[in-house]
Amino acid sequence: MARGKDDSDKPGDPSDLVAAAETPIQRLRAVMAALRDPEAGCPWDREQSFATIAPYTIEEAYEVAEAIAREDMAELREELGDLLFQVVYHAQLAEERGAFDFDDVAGTVADKMIRRHPHVFGEYRAESAAEVGGLWEEMKRRERAEKGRAAPESVLDEIPLALPGLTRAWKLHRKAARAGFDWSSPQQVFAKIREELDELEAEIVAGEPAERVADELGDVLFTVTRLAGFVDQDPEAIMRAAQRKFTRRFKYMEARLREAGRAMSDASMDELEDLWHAAKRAEKVEG
Repeated sequence: MARGKDDSDKPGDPSDLVAAAETPIQRLRAVMAALRDPEAGCPWDREQSFATIAPYTIEEAYEVAEAIAREDMAELREELGDLLFQVVYHAQLAEERGAFDFDDVAGTVADKMIRRHPHVFGEYRAESAAEVGGLWEEMKRRERAEKGRAAPESVLDEIPLALPGLTRAWKLHRKAARAGFDWSSPQQVFAKIREELDELEAEIVAGEPAERVADELGDVLFTVTRLAGFVDQDPEAIMRAAQRKFTRRFKYMEARLREAGRAMSDASMDELEDLWHAAKRAEKVEG
């Protein structure tokens, strides 16, 4: 319900706070506070919590990655704004609880970055990215000790459980490799993949229960992610690129069939295979 004129003129009205903001970040924080205002705010926003907003935060991070992959700067600017809004949202929720606010978040991460980059803000010097990586891990160990936190029982315990499956598998492989447990060449990984595929095929042919087949399929997927390390690529980004390629080619097939007045369900598998190869050829020509 719209506010009356007298209500909008009250001191501290959310709209007034937004209008009075002097910087973009102050304006954004004022917008967020207005949305959560107990009386004049948005009913949907007032009902949200850390848990209900978290999925949106993850989604926005992926949309940032997608804009970067497409090298779309206009979209990237918008998606970065959406992601920043998620940070402001969580900070607002915390401020309402009296836990911390946005300035605390910004200050904490600035302090952390200064502390973890003594080669930039201190006397230490790092000559390579690999050296910086080792220094970063050492800084994290020191911070845990200073906070009185026990060292993890395993190096793998440092990897968050909430990460997407491919990303977490990649990080598990990397941690294990740093500990000395790794294949020395891509050829060894290929051999392991073939072994896992044979085991998966045997389970399927034997008609084993779905959970056993899923277990073997998981082994295949997990082993495949190790190849990403040998080509220095993030498997999550690789998968997104593969999905974009599949979508692009599938749409090409749909368009050609539509031009012929046909539906995909009317085409034979041989026809669809020909169209798929035509889509691949078209990409090469455009490239």
